[in-house]
Amino acid sequence: MNKSELVTAVSEKAGLSKADAASAVDAVFDTVQAELKNGGDIRLAGFGAFTVSRREASKGRNPSTGAEVDIPARNVPKFTAGKGLKDAVNS
Repeated sequence: MNKSELVTAVSEKAGLSKADAASAVDAVFDTVQAELKNGGDIRLAGFGAFTVSRREASKGRNPSTGAEVDIPARNVPKFTAGKGLKDAVNS
């Protein structure tokens, strides 16, 4: 499912116009992104949790040349599925 399909599904389930559903979906994505950017996390009971994890700098190798490459430290977003989502997928 891509974003436009998600907007269509939300508009049908919530009884909203596609424009209103697109605004709602964009607002959710923007809110999640802003919260993670500020170092926070989002926990949705029964669904899962969006968090930020710190990945330290490391050394890697270029597979084609074998040259050593410095990989900079960075923050990476993570999603951990909750029990409700796991149960829904496995039922």
